[in-house]
Order: sequence, then structure tokens, then C-alpha cells
Amino acid sequence: MPALIPTDHVAEVTWLGLNADRKAKLCSGPVEALRLTFAGPEGESHAGLTRPSDSRVVAQYAKGTEIRNVRQISILSDEDIAAIAAAMGLARLDPAWFGATMILRGIPDFTLIPPSSRLQDETSGATLTVDMENLPCHLVSREIEAVHPGFGNAFKAAARHRRGVTAWVEREGGIALGARLRLHVPAQPAWPHSATRA
Repeated sequence: MPALIPTDHVAEVTWLGLNADRKAKLCSGPVEALRLTFAGPEGESHAGLTRPSDSRVVAQYAKGTEIRNVRQISILSDEDIAAIAAAMGLARLDPAWFGATMILRGIPDFTLIPPSSRLQDETSGATLTVDMENLPCHLVSREIEAVHPGFGNAFKAAARHRRGVTAWVEREGGIALGARLRLHVPAQPAWPHSATRA
């Protein structure tokens, strides 16, 4: 029995970007295509088989601990970005300001797709495994504030459950603008005790 179920949801790739030096700035530069290796997109500063742990996983590891890199790629949807902009009172937000690697169109409530879902290019077979929701951060707020003074502080609340997901490369290959990615979801019910916290 398959552990991953192909769905009828297919997204179109509408934007691709690379960040060559995240220490210099968050913004990504637009590109026509990505070459994905097991270490992530070639030329991307977030690529690598491992990474130092950060504040997102401080409950599990001391900051700076070397861990597997499941944050090689940042994916958002056009629909979620438009909803964030509307909630902030802006006409649009540039995908580059998010430090995004990929923007998709066509999957409803994209940020809430299940962890461990796959996004598979229907032509190349390149496959991304979703780690989890990407939480809103102050770095995006700064990028927005620089262009739209007075609006940056509204980002975190507006982006809650709309910030997209992080992912890593499960199968190598190329993904280009206009590519169609099919969503595959785990054949597993939601854990009934998820509200229980330490």
C-alpha cells in the first residue's frame, strides 16, 4: 500500500529565486530555472546537506548545532502572498522580499499542506519533500518596511499560516518557470493528541 497518495492538486510554478548570500540580505533574485541537487538548489545560500540549528529548533538543539538541512527551499503560493498583502493594506508584495525560492499557484491553503507532503515536477520528476510551515519572521518585515514605510510591523500577524513551507530535495532534477508540480500527501490521519504540549 502506498504511503504517499497523489492528489488532483497540481500547482504551476510562477516565480523562482535564489539568494546567493543570506548574510548580506534576505531578498532572492529571480531566475528562470533551478537545478536541484540533494544539497538543494545550485547557487542558493540555504543549500547544503547540513546546517547550523537556529531559534526554530532551540527546544531540540543548542543554537549552532550541526543538523540535517530540511530548510533548503522556501516555497510560498501566489494566493497566500495576495492574502498577506490584502491583510496589510498593500496592493502586492514582491516574492523576492520573502527570500523565496519558489512561488506556486493552484493549491488552496498551501501553507497548511501536511508535513512530509511531496511536490513532484510532472516532467523532470524532481521532487521536494515538505518539512513544515515556515513561520513569519522580522527579516521579511524589514524588507517590506524599507519599501513601504509604516507597513513592516503588520507582516507577522498578516502572514500567520500564510508564510509557506520549507522543503528539501528528495529527487534531483530541474524545475523551470511554468512547471507543473503535483501534490502527494501522506496516507496518515492527523495525530489526535497534537494539542498536547510539554
